[in-house]
Amino acid sequence: MALSLEQKKEVVAEVSEVAKTALSAVAAEYRGLSVVEMTELRAKARQSGVYIRVVKNTLARRAIEGTEFECMSDGLVGPLVLAFSQHEPGSAGRVVRDFAKTHDKLAVKLIAIGGELLPGSEIGRLADLPTYEQAIAILMGVMKAPIEKFVRTLAEPHAKLVRTVAAIKDAKQAS
Repeated sequence: MALSLEQKKEVVAEVSEVAKTALSAVAAEYRGLSVVEMTELRAKARQSGVYIRVVKNTLARRAIEGTEFECMSDGLVGPLVLAFSQHEPGSAGRVVRDFAKTHDKLAVKLIAIGGELLPGSEIGRLADLPTYEQAIAILMGVMKAPIEKFVRTLAEPHAKLVRTVAAIKDAKQAS
């Protein structure tokens, strides 16, 4: 069923709003997936905070104009599903990669992050980006390490003195 002009404008506006705030985008060819499989993909995307939508390529091109995903315009060819990460840059990549592992008909074609276009083969790089919680943990570890080393350095002379006295005591007791 063909969309009316008003419906097309609504689709473009909706996808454009999502694209303006999204952190990354993945375009994957879904040719050969059943309706049940697509519904399963949509459910997994919803759980991960990923906006996923099948949009006509001409409407998708208009929707991503003026966003950092405009670099994808030339590659929007064929039946594609667009996935936009809303909260974490790697979430769309993780959803699509994990789903593609069990459904070989889903093929990643384009990836865009930070205004840079990557080939579909780079899905692993995007999917392996840390989650928000992992990134915070890494940052806290990096911030904590110099202080821990400083405290250990300050405590080492005292600890060495205690070990030396204990060794002398043990040597006197052994003789």
